[in-house]
Amino acid sequence: MKQLKLTTSSFTRGHTRMTLRVLLGCILLFSAACGGSGTTKASKGKATPAGSAIPISTAAVVSRQVPLTIQATGSFMAEESSEVAPQTSGWISSTPVDVGAFVKQGDVILQLDDRDARLRLQQAQAAQSQAEAAVRQAQSKIGLSPKEAFDPTVVPEVQAARAAYESAEAEAKLAAADAKRYANLVETGDVSLSNYEKQRTQAETAQARANAARRQYETALNVARQNYQGIETNQASLAGAQAQVAMAQKALNDAAIRAPISGYVSARPLSVGEYVTPTSKVATILRVNPIKLHIQLPEAESARVRQDMSVVARVAAHGEEQFSGKVTAVNPAVDPNSRSITVEVKISNPSLALRPGMFATSNILLPEGEKAQFVPREAVLTDDSTNSSQVFIVEGDKARVRVVQVGERENNQLRILSGVSSGQVVAINNLDQLYDGVAVQRQQQ
Repeated sequence: MKQLKLTTSSFTRGHTRMTLRVLLGCILLFSAACGGSGTTKASKGKATPAGSAIPISTAAVVSRQVPLTIQATGSFMAEESSEVAPQTSGWISSTPVDVGAFVKQGDVILQLDDRDARLRLQQAQAAQSQAEAAVRQAQSKIGLSPKEAFDPTVVPEVQAARAAYESAEAEAKLAAADAKRYANLVETGDVSLSNYEKQRTQAETAQARANAARRQYETALNVARQNYQGIETNQASLAGAQAQVAMAQKALNDAAIRAPISGYVSARPLSVGEYVTPTSKVATILRVNPIKLHIQLPEAESARVRQDMSVVARVAAHGEEQFSGKVTAVNPAVDPNSRSITVEVKISNPSLALRPGMFATSNILLPEGEKAQFVPREAVLTDDSTNSSQVFIVEGDKARVRVVQVGERENNQLRILSGVSSGQVVAINNLDQLYDGVAVQRQQQ
């Protein structure tokens, strides 16, 4: 029995020594590992000896007045969208522009075969030339220049007839005066009756010639007027020929389908060789600078929105970049299904960063303001896995963790919607070493 006890005791002592050796080896390995890790941290300037305060820099929570906003979502739309259709039917002969191209108002975006239109134009121009010649010929008959106003008294035939009439009228008046004088002389016996009869006959003959000359003059006037009516008829024919030329010219112009507005081609569904009619859609052109944003607002917010209010919008494609605009229209009607109103915002888009169809989040800036708390961006520690944010409030020589709700960013400042108060102090560095209640030491700034 004593031997058994001795053996057991020896076994126990040997086991204890083995255990101590293993434990000592583990301690050495752990010390080496800790020493290496400590060296690495020290080299980075982040390690802090156990039991000592963590050095930190701090910044105060700043409170300032900011505009009160209404947050809403919406979609961008082109300021103008034009579905282009041809004015005439025809075969497409060329397509000068492609989708995405910028075109100015009046640029050709599609060309139709215009050979028939050119021939019709030439035919109409020939008919117009003939009508112009007929007018000039009719004008020359009455001595009328192309730009001269019609006056029948200046027509050469009329002028000659008038001169003959005036001469005959003068002769008749002279003969009548002589006959009257001879009549007086017959009564006194100074002239014989036969001489008086001869003079009276001459006076009647002169008057007859004057009457005939007057009728010839009137006839010449009527002929001149009739000839001018022929000019008017020829001028009417010329006007008809000019109208035919204008119609033929329009048909030729319509063969070139032009952009009605300046913008970007977003669709051009047809190709060379296809036949189009006035009901065909050949292209879509969008004007996107400026661009419109249609925002949907709840009915309860409708009374707070007015024209010319400032709006700030963001899109996912451009991260935190902000696009500013103004409210240009507020729909007076409320959608009975969604109980919302549509607000139209116009935003300058010179770089074409915004495109129709993009989804946007926006803030409508109201005239009244509100107090908001801001901290440096470095003071906020965000956990991407939980999508939560926190800051460390410095109270005395201790750091206290606060879960916060983060708002918009302004330069290097983040707005804190909840979790901090104005005047509090937050840590802005070594956040990865801090935890709730840890001792800290403020560094001189």
